[in-house]
Amino acid sequence: MKRKDLIVIVCALALLSPFFLFPSVYEFYKEFNAQHGMVMSFIKFALLSTFGECIGLRITHGVYNRPGFGIAPRALVWGILGMGISMAMTIFASGVPVFLASLGMENAPAAMVLPLSWQKVFVACCISVAMNTIFAPVFMTLHKVTDTHILATGGTLRGFFTPLHMGDTLAGLDWHRQWNFVFKKTIPLFWYPAHTVTFLLPGDARVLFAALLGVILGILLAVAAHRK
Repeated sequence: MKRKDLIVIVCALALLSPFFLFPSVYEFYKEFNAQHGMVMSFIKFALLSTFGECIGLRITHGVYNRPGFGIAPRALVWGILGMGISMAMTIFASGVPVFLASLGMENAPAAMVLPLSWQKVFVACCISVAMNTIFAPVFMTLHKVTDTHILATGGTLRGFFTPLHMGDTLAGLDWHRQWNFVFKKTIPLFWYPAHTVTFLLPGDARVLFAALLGVILGILLAVAAHRK
């Protein structure tokens, strides 16, 4: 472990420790999260998912940041996407049980508020499959477009707000990798089961867990790329 890794670990512990050491801090977090869910979604994804990308860069290139990587614009994009994920989770968590009820599973909506059972796991799995099949491909493509734009404009906030040539950017994406790896492998093998667990959690913990999943996936992808 190098000195920079130790510094990162110490900073992470210093940021998280007040939530465990001071009950008033945790209570403030829960209250603020309940009253301003979208704001907290922005903050959680901006911090955690960007941190996951930095860890991925550390694994693949030995550094947490480098010229052109663009931590600030990445955090901004992740925050905005995080609000979209929060919205999607609310919509699918509410709509899919109602849809299942219309197909004959009348107690599907009630199953999600009852204790853990196989029926609840099934409904959570259906929510995850619906969200990741309908919403995730659009989300992942948009994220890839913004990543490409950030790298193309030098990783600066000023560059990020320059015009985005969507047609040219979409045409330049590696659609073979996007389809064969991102869509066909990460969605069914990682996101389906991971978000099944997410929807089994209490509502106020789902967005935080989803942001943590972004950190985990960033690390796994970086390890896979490094081994390759």
